[in-house]
Amino acid sequence: MSRIGYKVINIPEGVTVTKDGENYTVKGPKGQLTRHFDPAITITQEGQEIKLDRPDDSYKALHGTMRANLNNMVLGVTEGYTKKLTLVGVGYRAQLQGKKLVLNVGYSHPVEMEAPEGVAIEVPSNTEINLSGISKQVIGEFAAKIRGVRPPEPYKGKGIRYVDEYVRRKEGKTGK
Repeated sequence: MSRIGYKVINIPEGVTVTKDGENYTVKGPKGQLTRHFDPAITITQEGQEIKLDRPDDSYKALHGTMRANLNNMVLGVTEGYTKKLTLVGVGYRAQLQGKKLVLNVGYSHPVEMEAPEGVAIEVPSNTEINLSGISKQVIGEFAAKIRGVRPPEPYKGKGIRYVDEYVRRKEGKTGK
């Protein structure tokens, strides 16, 4: 039973939600986001509340997903999202050159990554990367792409990881 889909989305002051066909645009103090929503789920706005309803139980998963996506859009234009990554390893470092993120993570060449539209990159120290923006999806995809350059490995713990990520360490070979 999907309880998330039936939760009401409260729209804060200064945020407007407009419908254009099956596309919904959310405008707020930090910017605007537009997304296509499936017409099978009915979205009704009553004052400062948005409710979603499904025709039958075959749309349970879509119902909860659409509600979460719309709520993430509202939260993104009001508060924004941030992801923090850290580099663990001797000689691993990150630099910001214009809008490019340059990673030195043990390869023979530095890895350069261009920031997508709407993502702000900060490098407070050589081993920390902060990503911020209004779209949770874009921030998460770019953070996963950065982490994919050198994922954390379980034996020494080296690699790029999220700040709150726990890497389960394994014991190496035991020479008998």
